[in-house]
Amino acid sequence: MQRCAWALGDPLLCEYHDTEWGVPLHDDRALFEFLCLEGAQAGLSWRTVLAKRDHYRRVFHRFEIARVAAMEDSELEALLIDPGIIRNRLKVWSVRDNAIAAMDVIAEFGSLDRYLWSFVEGVAILNHWREAAEVPASSALSERMSKTLKRRGFRFVGSTICYSLLQATGMINDHLLGCFRHRACSARR
Repeated sequence: MQRCAWALGDPLLCEYHDTEWGVPLHDDRALFEFLCLEGAQAGLSWRTVLAKRDHYRRVFHRFEIARVAAMEDSELEALLIDPGIIRNRLKVWSVRDNAIAAMDVIAEFGSLDRYLWSFVEGVAILNHWREAAEVPASSALSERMSKTLKRRGFRFVGSTICYSLLQATGMINDHLLGCFRHRACSARR
């Protein structure tokens, strides 16, 4: 069984790759979680964030958007000494800011799902990469998404972060052609 190279040799990354990465996701709470965790990753490895994900879920109310939007400054301040998350002030505060922005998007579009998937016109993009070196870190699509999200008040949503979000949530299928997940994720478009 062949996997994408980035997931080899690490059980945590293997499990994530085999069960989540690239699977089209349409749940607002889960999309919001990925948006926040991809932002927390900025400058770090995904493995670092993935290892802390369960704790992030606990301290950020399982990423229930309305509850996170209502978090008090004192709650966020207390998280800055919590070793279970990445203790970067801007990243911690961005989770609440992103929840507030997401609430505005939901009020306007009906769901975060509908809004985010509109960037790919509701249909996952299926790529056909043969080598890991072919997979881009960003694209014109992720650049447009980034600019649009920033205008709406989202933070830690640069072009590379948006591209990772598109990949993780199945809006783009970037499993390599030889990876056993390429076909499985393609079928779920």
